[in-house]
Amino acid sequence: MNAGDAIGIFDSGVGGLTVLHALLDALPAEHLIYLGDTGRAPYGTKSADAVTRYSIENVEFLAARGIKLLVVACNSASAVALSALEARFDIPIIGVIEPGARAAVGRTANGRVGVIGTEATIASAAYTQALRRLTPAVEVYTRACPLLVPLAEEGWVDGPIPLAVAETYLASLRRSGIDTLVLGCTHYPLLKAAIAQVMGAEVTLVDSAEETARGTAALLTARDLARRSGAGSTSFFVTDVPDRFIRIGQRFLGARVESAVRIER
Repeated sequence: MNAGDAIGIFDSGVGGLTVLHALLDALPAEHLIYLGDTGRAPYGTKSADAVTRYSIENVEFLAARGIKLLVVACNSASAVALSALEARFDIPIIGVIEPGARAAVGRTANGRVGVIGTEATIASAAYTQALRRLTPAVEVYTRACPLLVPLAEEGWVDGPIPLAVAETYLASLRRSGIDTLVLGCTHYPLLKAAIAQVMGAEVTLVDSAEETARGTAALLTARDLARRSGAGSTSFFVTDVPDRFIRIGQRFLGARVESAVRIER
């Protein structure tokens, strides 16, 4: 590994592009390789064994390209597969859960934190464990919100439909008295406006994508792996036909997603 190598990022599909967007803003000199496992998405409804197996295969693909650092830009994979990846690969690895948890405990004033995510992420209790490692006395309230992912991917991010879905999922969290809410799925920042409207101005939203980018920058500096000059590049790979990925990806990143290469599984 050296500073000139690329950073590898993977997600089950397009949600991780929110993390990629944050990385592009925070680390414009870095080369980035993004793999969206679109042929097997979503991970949020899959078993832990399946998600772990898919994650290992994704990292094998990225590691073959000589990456210097891996970002697991998927909450479901970060929740159930991170330890298996760390044991198997000799690459610095950062997931999206620890950075989000650190930000949440730093921002809560009343010690009540909510977490929303996919069924797999919530069932894993990974956020609850991470939050309580940092602050044992924290009260954690969780809710799986599976319909938010297809809404984000189809571009239904504002208007009455996403607002009604958000209200259905989040009303109980609002009544719990939380003052901080972790967006525990990389799709959810696209629906931040609807979520904020439902939760109210007194609840702080924690975007795990932004926190992961900050954590990545810190890890690169700590390992002396940061690329300090020049313009970075971005490459996209998918495991299904790229047309839908490109169309949806342009909602996340605009013209930066011009093409994607399909790989076989």
